[in-house]
Amino acid sequence: MILLTRKADFSAAHFYWNDSWTEAENFRVFGKCANRQGHGHNYTLEVTVEGEVDPVSGFVVDLKQLKDILEQEVVSVYDHRHLNHEVPEFKTAVPTTENIAIAIWRRLDGKVPNAKLHRVRVYEMPELFADFYGEGA
Repeated sequence: MILLTRKADFSAAHFYWNDSWTEAENFRVFGKCANRQGHGHNYTLEVTVEGEVDPVSGFVVDLKQLKDILEQEVVSVYDHRHLNHEVPEFKTAVPTTENIAIAIWRRLDGKVPNAKLHRVRVYEMPELFADFYGEGA
């Protein structure tokens, strides 16, 4: 078994807000990130898959196919979007780095042929990232 990681980038806006809290509570917990106009980030996504190396191709997965899956399932959906307003999973979940990693996992799980999803890492900025290893990890 070997691990293979592919990176992708997307830019998106978001804000932190819990509808069940008062405005004061949202600003107390989330600070300036509760500004409903939102703010943006240039995110970096790392998706790690695990599997066996094909003895003929030398690959765990078809790299072009993995790139296309990331583009279709994540980049085309998230890039240059306001996550709170335009991405369905964040209509009810706060688009924190942690929740973005979980949402991306759910979008990708089971969609990479001949490999198992191992880890989703989302960088909100170079010094802040979240790792998700799946629902049962």
